Order: sequence, then structure tokens, then C-alpha cells
Amino acid sequence: MKAFKRSTFFIMLAALLIVATACGNDESGSANGGEELEGSVVVDGSGTVYPLMAKLAENYMVNEQENVSVEVGRAGSSAGFKKFLTEDGTDLSNASRQIKDEEKAKAEELGINYKELKLALDGITIVVNKENDWIDDLTQEEVIDIFLASGNKKKWSDVRSDFPDEPIKAYGPNENHGTYEFFYETILEEQPIREDVSLQQEYSTLVDMVSKDKNAIAYFGYGYYESNSDKLKAVKIDFGNGPVEPSIETIKEDGEYGPFTRPVFTYLNEDKAKEKPQVLDFAIYGMENAGEVAKETGFAPLSDEEYKKTVDELKGLQK
Repeated sequence: MKAFKRSTFFIMLAALLIVATACGNDESGSANGGEELEGSVVVDGSGTVYPLMAKLAENYMVNEQENVSVEVGRAGSSAGFKKFLTEDGTDLSNASRQIKDEEKAKAEELGINYKELKLALDGITIVVNKENDWIDDLTQEEVIDIFLASGNKKKWSDVRSDFPDEPIKAYGPNENHGTYEFFYETILEEQPIREDVSLQQEYSTLVDMVSKDKNAIAYFGYGYYESNSDKLKAVKIDFGNGPVEPSIETIKEDGEYGPFTRPVFTYLNEDKAKEKPQVLDFAIYGMENAGEVAKETGFAPLSDEEYKKTVDELKGLQK
């Protein structure tokens, strides 16, 4: 009889251990502790942030919540905020710049509560044609003069006397993009950009144009250069202490590539996050995994402490 009781006790104990182990090993990473969710998450905004957010969305749908559809657009930072700051707007808005005062006022007018989520760091990268054999590096001042209307740099020989006597073909993203705004406001210090710069909506168009034009020069986020390094050449920038090559290691706000480094963000509609569990779940998943995916998509990750702080704040929105 005692043997039977002991046997029953050990069977029950083993069963409890199995249950406890199964609960403890829940690796879903979801904010809902593995609960199956459904519905949609709508994201739009920055073309620069698009590869990072699209990869997070893909991983989330494949590995976490197969019944949730995460739709990611790339209208541009400014266009994205217009879609976000409207009645029944998008759930998240990606931006390669911070929200502006007029956009904050619009959110207040509409009663939209939002949360800024800092995702990673990006480096504005100056690129030229792969066959360009005269440029390896430029000073910060030379880059500025090339794109400024007042720079009066129409030919490469105007930049340096030993450069070819050929016309400079300058390209960049258009005004819908936070990259344009950062370049114009921070790097050019809001001085007029030259009128003949060809401004494009699609980054893929910029890549194609520069890859086909030996006299071309353009600027955009490091990730687009990295994924097209077989077609383009990145220019090292001398900020005063020698040429610095943009890379995951050098792109830091207080590092060697600091003057051309900027944070990138996504903005979360807090009210929708509280109403729709899939929106909050994706936001938490995104911040838990942004560091690793950042490195895969050409961004420098933030510190683990920064990500953890944001995740904790998001979890505070849970009911």
C-alpha cells in the first residue's frame, strides 16, 4: 500500500514538473504570453525605416502570430504622419526624423495619444557610381558645397582641381522623406539646395540612377547602400580628423560618424494599442527584436538598456 502511495506521489510530481517546464519554456516572445491573436496591424511612413520594419513584420507573422496581418508601407516620413494623424489612421508611423510641432498639434487636435519608439541609428551615406575612380573621400564641407545652391560646384573640377572636368549629377530623396528633411535641416542647415538636384520618391530609383551615371552623387540611409554595395561606392567623409567610412561600427550619435548619424523611429497610436491587442503585441515584439534585425538591415542598434526600457513602458499599456 505504501509503495502504491509513493508511486502515485512520484507520478503526480512528474506531471507537475512537466507542466511547469512547459510554462517556463514559452518562447513565443509575445506580449500575450503565447495567446493566439488575429486581425491586422497597419504601418506606413519612412522609406528608410521600411526594410527594418518589414523584416520585423515578416518575422512576427511567421514565428509569432500567423493569424495577424502586418501591413508595412513606405510613403515617406511626412506622408506617413499624414496617414497616422487622421481619423482611423494607421496604427504605427515609421519616421527617419522626429515628429514636428505642427504634427504634434494635429495629434492634440484629433485627440490622438502617441508614443515615440526609437528603433535604431542610421548614417546618411554619400554614394557615387562604382566606376567613379577619382573619389574615395570628401570633407564634410565639400559634400555640403556640392548640394548647396550657393556652393557653385557645377563640375567635379570645381570641387577639387584634380577631379575631372565633368558635370556633377546630384540626386536625393524628395520632400516626402525624413532623409531629405534631415539632410536639408541638419546637414545643410536649411540653406537652399541646388535646383538641379534630381529628387526621387523611390530609393530604388536613386540606386538605379547612380549605378548608371559615372558622374552621379547621391545621399540616403546606410541600409540602402549596404544592400546595393555591388552597384554603388560609399564615400568616406572627413569631419576634421581624417576620412571615416560609414559602417555599423562607426554610425553612432557620439562616434566618428556622428555628424551624419541620426536616430530612426516608429510612432505608436497608444489608443489603438490599448484597443487592439495585436497592435500592442507587435509593438512589444518589435522593440524586443529591433536590435538584432537592425544589424541585419543596415542600422546600428541601440543599447540593450534602451530597448528594455521601451519594452517595459509598452508592457505598462497592457490592461
